[in-house]
Amino acid sequence: MDGFVLAGTKSGVGKTVATLAIVQALQDDGYTVQPAKAGPDFIDPSHHERVAGRPSRTLDLWLEGDDGVRRNYHRGDGDICVVEGVMGLYDGDCSSTAMVADALDVPVVLVVDAKAGMESVAATAHGFREYASHAGRDIDVAGIVAQRAHGGRHEDGIKEALPDGMAYFGRIPPRSNLEIPDRHLGLHMGEESPLEPDALSEAAETIRTDRLVDVAREPPRPAQREADKRTETGARVAVASDAAFCFAYPATIERLRERAEVVTFSPVAGDNLPDCDGVYLPGGYPELHGSELEGSPALDDIAARAADGLPVIGECGGLMALTESLTTDEGTYEMAGVLPADVQMCDRYQALDHVELRAKSETLTASQGDRLRGHEFHYSSADVASDARFAFDVVKGSGIQDSSDGLTEYRTLGTYCHLHAESGAFDTFTANL
Repeated sequence: MDGFVLAGTKSGVGKTVATLAIVQALQDDGYTVQPAKAGPDFIDPSHHERVAGRPSRTLDLWLEGDDGVRRNYHRGDGDICVVEGVMGLYDGDCSSTAMVADALDVPVVLVVDAKAGMESVAATAHGFREYASHAGRDIDVAGIVAQRAHGGRHEDGIKEALPDGMAYFGRIPPRSNLEIPDRHLGLHMGEESPLEPDALSEAAETIRTDRLVDVAREPPRPAQREADKRTETGARVAVASDAAFCFAYPATIERLRERAEVVTFSPVAGDNLPDCDGVYLPGGYPELHGSELEGSPALDDIAARAADGLPVIGECGGLMALTESLTTDEGTYEMAGVLPADVQMCDRYQALDHVELRAKSETLTASQGDRLRGHEFHYSSADVASDARFAFDVVKGSGIQDSSDGLTEYRTLGTYCHLHAESGAFDTFTANL
C-alpha cells in the first residue's frame, strides 16, 4: 500500500480538512483509502473514519517505535494510505510528523495557509523542504496543498512561484462550511460535527489526485514478531463504546479480539454490563454525560463485580468513571465508586504529554519493573484518598498524583495514561483474565 504524509506548517493550519478532502477526492476517483494519523490522537481519526469508511491507523514513534509504526501501517487495508500529521511538520520531540515520515520513508505533502499570499506560500514551502537537512530528517517535501486559496490568479500565482521539484497538489477553497468546531481536547468528534458532503465534494474537486498517486510510495515492511501471532485465551472482554468512552485505538481493539472474545456495551445508553471475564473502559467524554453515567446500571454492575475480583482497566475517562464522583460545571455526579478518588473538571488542561510508566509491582497490565509508554491529555484532576495505592511510578509525564499513576483497588486499575497495543499491556491484561 503506497502512501504519503500530509503535514502542516503549524497547528490549526487546516490539516484535518485537507486530509478529508484528499480522502474524498481519491475515493471519487475509485481508490480505496486507508487513513492514518501521526501522533496519539483519537479525535481526528474519527473524522477520517466517517469519510473513508474504515478505522484510521495510529502512527506514533513514542508509543510504537519504528517497527511498530511500520507494522501498524501495514495492518491497514487499501490502495493508498493518507497519513495526517500532528502539529507542524517538525514540532514534537517524541514523535513529530517529520519523524514519522522518516520512519515510513514516504513523501511529505505540505499544507500551507495561502490566505493573502502567493510567492510567500512558495517561500514557506521551500523553507520547510530545506530545513529537513538542518533537522537531520531524511524526508522529501514533495509539494503543497494550498489551504484557503482562491482559484484563478491566486492559484496561478502560487503554482508559478513554487521552486523546481515541488509539485502543486491542489487547494482547499476558503469556505466557512469547511470548518470543524472545537472544544476542550480538540475538535468535535466525527459523528458529532461532520463536514457537509457537498462542501467536502466541492473541495475534493480542486485536488490533483493523479499527482498524489504518482508520488506515493510503500514503506519498508518490518519483521513479524512472535508477540503478533494470534493467541486466544478463551476469555470474554467487555469494552465500553459510546460517546463517553470513544477513545480506543483500533489496534487495541484488534489485539483484544486476537486474544479474547470482545463484546461492547454502552453505559450512556443504559446497558447492563455483559457477562465477561474482564472490562476495558477507554477514555472519552464522561464529563459530558454525567447524569446518564450516574444512573447507569453498567457502572453499578462494574462496582459489584469489581468488589468480587473482576479485572477492570480504565484509561482517563475510564478512570474518571471508576472513581467516587465527577464534578463538572453542571454539578457533581456519583460514579462507580470503585477507586478512592473524586474527580473535578478544570478550566484548562492538566496534562498533555507522552508518558512512560514503571510498574511498582505485578499489576493487570504489567509485571514488576516493566516500563510502558503511553500518552496523557486531560482537563480533569483527581483528589485521591490518603491511603490510595498506585501501580506505577511516572518516569515521564504527570500521572494522577505525585508522579504516580495506576490507581488500584481489588483487581481494578485506573490510569490517566492511554496505552497502545504495541506496549504489550493488553497482552498482559488478557493473560491475567
